Amino acid sequence: MSRNVTISGSVLSLFLAAAALGATGCVVETAPEDDEDYVDDEAAVCASAPAWAENVAYGVGNEVRFNGKSYRCLQAHTSLPGWTPAAVAALWTETGSCAGSGGTGSTGGGSTGGGSTGGGNNGGSCNYPAWQQGANYNPGDIVKFNGSLYIAEHANPGYDPTISTWFWDPYTGCTPGGGNNGGNNGGNNGGNGSGFGGILTESVFNQMFPNRNPFYSYGALIAAASTFPDLATQGSTEVRKREVAAFLANVSHETGDLVYVEEINKATYCDTSWGPAGCGCAGGKQYFGRGPIQLSWNGNYCAAGNALNLPLMNDPDLLSRDANAAWRTGFWFWTTQNGAGNMTAHNAIVSGAGFGETIRTINGALECGGRNPGQVASRVNKYMSFTQMLGVSPGNNTGC
Repeated sequence: MSRNVTISGSVLSLFLAAAALGATGCVVETAPEDDEDYVDDEAAVCASAPAWAENVAYGVGNEVRFNGKSYRCLQAHTSLPGWTPAAVAALWTETGSCAGSGGTGSTGGGSTGGGSTGGGNNGGSCNYPAWQQGANYNPGDIVKFNGSLYIAEHANPGYDPTISTWFWDPYTGCTPGGGNNGGNNGGNNGGNGSGFGGILTESVFNQMFPNRNPFYSYGALIAAASTFPDLATQGSTEVRKREVAAFLANVSHETGDLVYVEEINKATYCDTSWGPAGCGCAGGKQYFGRGPIQLSWNGNYCAAGNALNLPLMNDPDLLSRDANAAWRTGFWFWTTQNGAGNMTAHNAIVSGAGFGETIRTINGALECGGRNPGQVASRVNKYMSFTQMLGVSPGNNTGC
């Protein structure tokens, strides 16, 4: 977190920036050798691709037709209402125009063979290669390891998927040995109430962060969230779910899936030229990133401490000992600070500005506008995954 923009980025961005660069998770298509071949390929796609439909499990590389155009899937997902290829660019890339072959598909199976919950295998087979130690993997690669599937979030030289969880995420596009998961993966596993506790169940939280540090407990999260009355309580059920997903997606990126409590590259981060009146630096104390939002710099510790009635200037280590206090600093920033953007992250979701504006608020000065597309893609991919788990469409403007 830089002193000028409040937060400078992921706890791992300094340690693993090279691995994160270019981690878009997208399918990159090679240019056609000539126009005639391209037209032939496009016509073949339009002739063979099924119409896009709701509640179908799509896998990376699947092709569909929607409103007279063809699209290729970039990220495995189950298509909830509103997740059309034209609306969610993070999930689909347009590949051409299908003259005279419009249609949006239906929720009842159709040519995709999936139906709303009924089996099928539109997402492709689960015949993925076994993970190999020492092999080079790129973002989007899927492997089988100890009976489970994993997808590479960042390029890596064959790190263990169950240990190196910043590089790998569990892949839920299908179940090994049983085709896909019936087209209902992600579903509406969350609650439909109000507030974090009414939206996020402990079981879904555990699915989101299966390898998290025990410090980041569900109980501490819900208790801390309850002290912020506007958090995930405003707007429709869809808006409230998006806010929960957006907050958790950003802190997941900041902490390596809630693994790290403290910043890896520690430094003093003391600058008394800014911050609240009377803010200094306690002797022998360091103000490096701590907690889910990786609060950094003495000025931010002072501001959060003043707002939350916590002695963070004199005892910054409190955020490494007290999970409730750590979660509260994350929510404090989320609901009150504009950071590098023009609005709080909370207002970005409630107003409909979109998930991309939460990225801009948290770390836009270093990531948005093409500065670091790999980091943006990492956040967006988490958001897409979490909205799917909570059974809600991601809305518009997911990138920045």
